[in-house]
Amino acid sequence: MPRKKRECGRRGAGKSIIKVFCEGESEQAYTEYLKRKFSDVAVIQYPKEPGLFDRAEERFKKDPKYRDYTEVIDEVWFFFDVETKDINKWNERYRIIKKLRKLRKDQNIRVRLLMTSGCIEYWFMLHKKYYIPPLQSVAEKEKVIADLKTEEPLYEKGNRAITAKIAEDYPIAVKNALRTMNRLLEDGLPMLEDTDVMGYFEDCPSDYYPEEVAYLGQPKEAIEYLENL
Repeated sequence: MPRKKRECGRRGAGKSIIKVFCEGESEQAYTEYLKRKFSDVAVIQYPKEPGLFDRAEERFKKDPKYRDYTEVIDEVWFFFDVETKDINKWNERYRIIKKLRKLRKDQNIRVRLLMTSGCIEYWFMLHKKYYIPPLQSVAEKEKVIADLKTEEPLYEKGNRAITAKIAEDYPIAVKNALRTMNRLLEDGLPMLEDTDVMGYFEDCPSDYYPEEVAYLGQPKEAIEYLENL
C-alpha cells in the first residue's frame, strides 16, 4: 500500500534533519532511497564518501555544513554491519556517540545505530522473506548474498536502482525484522531494558557487542521513526 503523503512533519512546517554516516556503498544506496521516499517529512543527508564514527567526528569538527548547524540537526544515524571482530572498537565509538549527542544545547541530538547483522544483504533479504541464517563465517555471509541474488539476479553492492527496488518492500522487512527479534528474545537474547540501550544500543556496554545485537537495532527502527513523523 502506498504511503500517504503528508503536508509536513510533526514539528509543524519544519522537517526532521538527519545526518547519516554509512559504512559502504550499499548502505548509501538504501539511504538514498529513504531520502527520496520520506522527503516530505525529513531532510536526510549523507557524505559522498563512506565512513562511520571517525568520519562523523571529523565532519562535525571541521565541516561548516555540519559544525555550524548542530542546533537544527535532530538525529545522527550510523548505518553499518555488526561483527564480533568489531567489539574492541566499541569504547571509541561510544565516546564519539556521547560527544555528538551534546552538540545541541537545548536538546541532545538523537544518535541511532542502524545495525545489520553480518552483512547488509541480510537486511535486504528481510524485504523478501522471514529469514534467520547463520552469519558468523565468510562463507555464511556469502551464502546470504547468493540467496539475495536468487531473489534479485541483477543485485550488486551499491546498485541504486536494484537497491531502491528492494527497498520498496520495506514494510515487509519491518514485519520480518520484528518477527526475527521476537524469536531471538524467546531464545534468550536479552530484552532491551536488560542491556541499557534506549532502543538503539546507544548505551551498549563494551562487553556486549556480539553480532546478535544487530537484530535489536535494525534499520526497521529508523523507518518506523520516519513513518511516524
